[in-house]
Amino acid sequence: MPALPILLSADLEVLPRFTLGRVFSDWGIDPIPFVVTVWAVGLYVLGVAVLHRRGDRWPVGRTLAFVGLGMGSFFFATSSGLGRYDTTLLSVHMVQHMLLSMVVPLALALGAPVTLALRTLPPAPRRWLLAVLHSQVAKVLAFPPLAFALYVLSPWALYFSGWYDASLASAFVHQMMHVHLVLVGTLFFWPLMGVDPVPGRVSHPFRVLLTIMTLPFHAFLGVTIMGQTTIIGEEHYRELREGPMGAWLPAMLDDQHLAGGILWATGDLIGVLFFGVLFVQWLRSSMKEAAREDRRLDLAERRSSPSAVE
Repeated sequence: MPALPILLSADLEVLPRFTLGRVFSDWGIDPIPFVVTVWAVGLYVLGVAVLHRRGDRWPVGRTLAFVGLGMGSFFFATSSGLGRYDTTLLSVHMVQHMLLSMVVPLALALGAPVTLALRTLPPAPRRWLLAVLHSQVAKVLAFPPLAFALYVLSPWALYFSGWYDASLASAFVHQMMHVHLVLVGTLFFWPLMGVDPVPGRVSHPFRVLLTIMTLPFHAFLGVTIMGQTTIIGEEHYRELREGPMGAWLPAMLDDQHLAGGILWATGDLIGVLFFGVLFVQWLRSSMKEAAREDRRLDLAERRSSPSAVE
């Protein structure tokens, strides 16, 4: 029978020893991520249903990307054992961080929710959405250099300021940090995917370049966290080790070294996978462009041939 959690203090909960199995068996609900998940999935499924009722098709792959991989990863990262232990072990938090900042935004972008909304919304809300997409605020936020700067600097601000300590002390700040990671990742990755008609879309070569440029930043941050002796969130993690969980919690510096290694390795891995997706998109776009050019040349040749003149 699993041990029941008890309270260490007003804010700190005593959890059993962390294992890989607890990632999938120990679940809890955080209000803000849960509400975001329910609303996002509900509205997306409603839009797909509207399309089907009027006889239009919507790719199944997009639905699976948005609902399954995107919002599924968001809910898993915030409500599974990752969410239960993310304030207990920095290494667990780092896995959660990478899911929220890279996997979730990529999957949501592949789901093309803006395109779905434009095809299913009534006229008035559709005009409002178009006004937002064409607004100066949207253009500034989606400006590739700005989005890139926000994406690569946010983790540094999180771990080397009082922000991370505040997220450990406040449940609200902690949950809003999750939302922030997804939003910043969305600002960066959404235009790069080029599926939705959002501001900031650039040519395929520039998309590949921006992706390559992100890889050293994750690696450098991971190595920095691994190499430093100052403990991130030291007061919080020291308090945990002074209580009952101190019997199984690893040394703070060892856990921090593991967290930095996770950031380094997973950042490079997901970045390389995303680079592969962009490369395939670029290749397909080039092939389509070549096919269109062949058809144009064939048509021009037929029009200029003697038989066509006669």
